[in-house]
Amino acid sequence: MGEFAGAAFGFPGLVLTAAFAAVIGFWALVLCRVVAPDAFDGDVDSETLGIAGAPVAAAASVAVGAGWALHLTGTVLLGRAGLPGAWLLLLSMALLPCALALSWLLTRRLFGRRRRVSPSDAHRCASGSALPAPDSVRTAV
Repeated sequence: MGEFAGAAFGFPGLVLTAAFAAVIGFWALVLCRVVAPDAFDGDVDSETLGIAGAPVAAAASVAVGAGWALHLTGTVLLGRAGLPGAWLLLLSMALLPCALALSWLLTRRLFGRRRRVSPSDAHRCASGSALPAPDSVRTAV
């Protein structure tokens, strides 16, 4: 437990721990109905970010949570590697942007494939061909 607390509240990890605490606080406010879960959707263009129609708060929460988990895991593994102090500090400093970049890629992969289905796309099947309209189907008697 000491390794985990040291990684979470140590120098580079404290940045993501504070961001993760803000995410937990936001979702607590959503549960108490003080804030709407789509409060940030009007402020951010999700197409530009590559999350195509996904709620911005949900995507940011996943990105921060994944980055926090990746950074903590990496920090604990680096601590157990037995590296000298200077190398450990250098690699732990490089771990923060790497964990954030990887978590954003994972978030874009998860939310980027999701898109809202328009009514015109509702009659499409998996192969891309249009399904016949219900009123145009003939039944044999």
